[in-house]
Amino acid sequence: MSAAGSTGWHEANRRFLMEALAEVRRSLERHAARQGGPPVAGTDSPGPEEGAGLASACVPDRSVAAGLPVPTALETLCRMFGLSPFERGILLLCAGTELDGSFPSLCSAAQSDPARPWPTFSLALAALPEPHWSALSPAAPLRHWRLIEVGTGEGLCMSPLRIDERVVHYLTGVRHLDDRLAAFISPVRGTADLVLSHRAVAERLSAVWSGAAGDGLLSAVQLCGGDRMTRQAVAADACAMVGLDLHRMEAHFLPSDPRELDALIRLWDREAALSSSALLMNCEETESGDVGREAALARFVESARGALVLAGRERRGFSNRPVVTLEMGRPSAEEQRRVWVKGLGPAASTLNGEVDALVAQFDLSGPAIRAVCAETLGPAAPSGKGASRLPDDIAAALWDACRRQARPRLENLAQRITPAAGWVDLVLPEVQLRILREVALHVRHRMTVYETWGFAAKGPRGLGISALFAGASGTGKTMAAEVLAGELRLDLYRIDLSQVVNKYIGETEKNLRRVFDAAEEGGAILLFDEADALFGKRSAVKDSHDRYANIEVSYLLQRMETYRGLAILTSNMKNALDPAFLRRIRFVVEFPFPDWAQRAEIWRRIFPPDMPRRGLDPERLARLTVAGGNIRNIALHAAFLAAEAGEPVGMDHVLRAARTEYGKLERSLTEAEIRGWG
Repeated sequence: MSAAGSTGWHEANRRFLMEALAEVRRSLERHAARQGGPPVAGTDSPGPEEGAGLASACVPDRSVAAGLPVPTALETLCRMFGLSPFERGILLLCAGTELDGSFPSLCSAAQSDPARPWPTFSLALAALPEPHWSALSPAAPLRHWRLIEVGTGEGLCMSPLRIDERVVHYLTGVRHLDDRLAAFISPVRGTADLVLSHRAVAERLSAVWSGAAGDGLLSAVQLCGGDRMTRQAVAADACAMVGLDLHRMEAHFLPSDPRELDALIRLWDREAALSSSALLMNCEETESGDVGREAALARFVESARGALVLAGRERRGFSNRPVVTLEMGRPSAEEQRRVWVKGLGPAASTLNGEVDALVAQFDLSGPAIRAVCAETLGPAAPSGKGASRLPDDIAAALWDACRRQARPRLENLAQRITPAAGWVDLVLPEVQLRILREVALHVRHRMTVYETWGFAAKGPRGLGISALFAGASGTGKTMAAEVLAGELRLDLYRIDLSQVVNKYIGETEKNLRRVFDAAEEGGAILLFDEADALFGKRSAVKDSHDRYANIEVSYLLQRMETYRGLAILTSNMKNALDPAFLRRIRFVVEFPFPDWAQRAEIWRRIFPPDMPRRGLDPERLARLTVAGGNIRNIALHAAFLAAEAGEPVGMDHVLRAARTEYGKLERSLTEAEIRGWG
């Protein structure tokens, strides 16, 4: 409706409401006169013929609403909630006390009691036409939908009646969210530019609602898959197609108390009707197995009416309400490329190769890609003026922005490690270094091999890049993962498998699924530490625990084979791993305990160039038979000892630090290790 049309509707709505209130006011005046009280100003006592016509007294002249493209608020409300003429009159009687200053005195006069300047059911039954007792029932529309509130203390018929504030605003044409819902529910503004596959899901969703033909019980839809922002965009687009507004609510906000939950459901059902809205229920936060929240969600879904969208990664089952499930995947590589080109504007022509690299590495949604473009290019880019002001390292800026965009979901599931080591810091035999470089090139060129050269067309199985780093503690497994992350300019997340594995059946797979789903957007490097906690040799199935342990192993193998990034497992005992499991790992890198020459090289590289030193002899230090991680601990402790003494780091400081480290290892320094240290 245009602005002018809207103004015209508001004026017609106001006139229609005032006329309806005037009819109720005249009914009160007539009843006050019949009571034999003092005459009410401007009112004559009704004659018999006037009394006979009271049955239509509450029906105003609808000529003021003629020609309006949208019915008046009062007409719409009465139709939505099925109000009888008497119930309509009660509603207007209560509205009059808020909108017409003459109503309180009329109520007092009509009840022959100056102390009762408010409407009651008793007054309505006596003064309004077509009265029926069922209007007072808690199940009748006025009380069920909380259109009016009944006061306490004087019984049902004599207690004060008051119209709900939200209903008053609706009748006067004021649109706003009920204050009691504002803490739970918020409106969704606008729609997004969806990719074609997601637009198709939105069209299917709108078709479900259109086909429901007004039956609210057929209007619940599950949107499964995708990411949170895209699910919301799909729901908003579908609402726009059918003329609904969209509001959203987090499922973990649902109260567990049944009475509070029932009140919330009724308030939302009323709000949905008044504002022509659908509700998007975000369910991701309740997917952790909270039984109470799941029960509250089930009660809400099965009791609430109207258009409802359940948004989350997982399907849910509901026994008392039919729910349509729509699956939505992530945008295809070509769809992502189109969003990138559109978002980059004129800059896309100079970044064609970089766009392909971004699509190959990151699996971002449309809103996320647009956010990256806005962050990197700034507001001037769409006008065509931004390209000339782009920094030389625009491709690097886009890459880093993609990494930041993909981080939030993983931050709460794993520990992000900022790479601080490079190839120069990694002291390993040449064979191991060569394998690590091959891991990097597999990640770097997987788009070319899988997509351009067609390996992905033969099936997704086996396309995941996985590696096992096996070796004793401190031999450089985590450092090697850091080196790869730095080389590939990817985020590195460490997941402690001993924390992921859960004794409760099914929980381990759920934890692993959350990690992989969260990592997919950025193709982050996942470092699963302590793989022995899950991947020991699988024995024959003797009981349910053995069976589910095997299921957990199989699930992780399956996710690793389809994960678009690099997944690294670490183990201190390669021989303890199942050979069948090892066959499905693409790379196996054994980190040997460093020999004397390697330890000497580690000692040469371990101290920073700016650190003052005195008489440090790497070849003599290499006699300490410890791994690289222990060498770092000793070097760091020696530096602190020297700083405290105000001296350059010397062999004596290293000796003291070595004794401390050996104590942690429950070992003693041998004469051969420290001979000649002075």
